[in-house]
Amino acid sequence: MPISIKMPSLSPTMTEGKLAKWLKKKGDQVLPGDIIAEIETDKATMEIEAVDEGVLFEIKVDEGAENVLVGSTIATIMEENDSENDMMDLEGNGNIEGENNLVSIENKNKNLEFNEKKVTSDLSLDKTSSENRIRISPLAKRLALKNNISYREIKGSGPYGRIVKKDIENYDNLKETFDNNLNNKIDLKKNNFSDVPLSPMRKVIAQRLINSVNEAPHFFLSVDCNISEINKIRNQINSDNLKISVNDFIVKASAKALKNVPKANCSWNDNFIRYYNNFDISVAVAIDDGLITPIVRNAESKGLGEISKEIKDLVDKAKKGNLTPEEYQGGNFTVSNLGMYGIKNFTAIINPPQSMILAIGKAEKKPLIINNEIQISEIMSVTLSCDHRVVDGALGSVWLNKFKSYIENPSLMLI
Repeated sequence: MPISIKMPSLSPTMTEGKLAKWLKKKGDQVLPGDIIAEIETDKATMEIEAVDEGVLFEIKVDEGAENVLVGSTIATIMEENDSENDMMDLEGNGNIEGENNLVSIENKNKNLEFNEKKVTSDLSLDKTSSENRIRISPLAKRLALKNNISYREIKGSGPYGRIVKKDIENYDNLKETFDNNLNNKIDLKKNNFSDVPLSPMRKVIAQRLINSVNEAPHFFLSVDCNISEINKIRNQINSDNLKISVNDFIVKASAKALKNVPKANCSWNDNFIRYYNNFDISVAVAIDDGLITPIVRNAESKGLGEISKEIKDLVDKAKKGNLTPEEYQGGNFTVSNLGMYGIKNFTAIINPPQSMILAIGKAEKKPLIINNEIQISEIMSVTLSCDHRVVDGALGSVWLNKFKSYIENPSLMLI
């Protein structure tokens, strides 16, 4: 039977993506392991790898198409003994949504496969399942996808409510007429703004942070940390071959504080609180298209040199869009540092499903009374955002004081 290649889902939050490039053209021979296309997800550019042998019979989604729905058919492969009747049978079965075919996705820099088992449509499904399906002809479906039309909103005029070609055309014409009438009524000055389409990453960032603000009751705790001792150690150990940053100490101190205050290493679920045994620290990295949080795993047990090298490698891969999902998915706690931009202090939004995030401000030299003497010290302001569903004020304060203790006495991190 012909094989449908579906738009894959690479993360729990992905609902659509961009078909960035076709690497095979219609009529090309395809072998298992051949890369046939590239798709742009909410985090990176990934490759679609063929897992069957055949001929690329049809390309249903044009190169560069955006907002391609997860699960929609983007191409079909004909096997050696397939006939035109087989192709017609495939299209007939494709009239009702509900199939996911086996695909293999490979990251450009590291082999990473995601397989989805095929689920075949069955006309004898129960009534509840039947009510959720959409009847649409293959031609109408291709036309809708080509014009970025959500056919779920369209009422079909064909038999049993089936959506046909004219339904898509009528909907598209009606929308175009409405848009033209609206533009004619509104007198806008030209060239005073530009509209940039939302990238998949920006959509995901927006949705996740809206969910965080709406669902997690945030509260904030702030404290000043004296980093003079950290800078003394940095001046002693840093060389041409080793550059330990203040942020490296912060990541290490965060993990050590979580280990010492295990009740803070948790996340909220609807029916239970999950406590983690690992201490994985997400580090916020600004990139051209938004923000991503690669993870330093088991940071409490790693040396500062190892943490420093790992963060540099992760930041480099993040800026090139080459992070693999296991390098950014997960994490128990996030560090967001804007000190290098001159920001004194700020409050950060929690990265769900985590329960805390630490906002780091710029360090400044200030007079400080130590042992009844005035000394000039380097003071860094930090603010902890907590999810009040699982972290109360007292627990957050205990964690923050433990973090401050590690920062101001960095030798304790070596114990």
